[in-house]
Amino acid sequence: MMTEMTALVAVALLTWLMLAIASLLRSKGWTTPGMRIAFGNRDDLPEPSPLAGRAERAAKNMLENLAIFTALIVAVQMSGKTGTQTQLGASLFFWARLAYWPCYLAGIIYLRTAIWLVSVVGLAMIVAAAW
Repeated sequence: MMTEMTALVAVALLTWLMLAIASLLRSKGWTTPGMRIAFGNRDDLPEPSPLAGRAERAAKNMLENLAIFTALIVAVQMSGKTGTQTQLGASLFFWARLAYWPCYLAGIIYLRTAIWLVSVVGLAMIVAAAW
């Protein structure tokens, strides 16, 4: 089980990785024309492939959830209400979000939603401890 702050760092790194992979997939940065797009201003991005579109949506969803997760972790840290429940909630959130990503990329709709709900349970555990 991770501490809340370790989970926060892990979630931030996962978010960065998701954003970077989404950008790479959208620009096709492994190709010569894609490298020009990736290093450029991205004014004329091509339409995303289905995989690149899913990667962008997953990264955007993660960014939105990062804001919520960060606020909750800061709140429990500032209030001194950290403990086993908040650590378990933070760990659950991270591992669920890590599992969510490949499910979203693969287009597995119902499993993806179930995993997302597990991450929400992790958030709820932190809220319950802080309340």
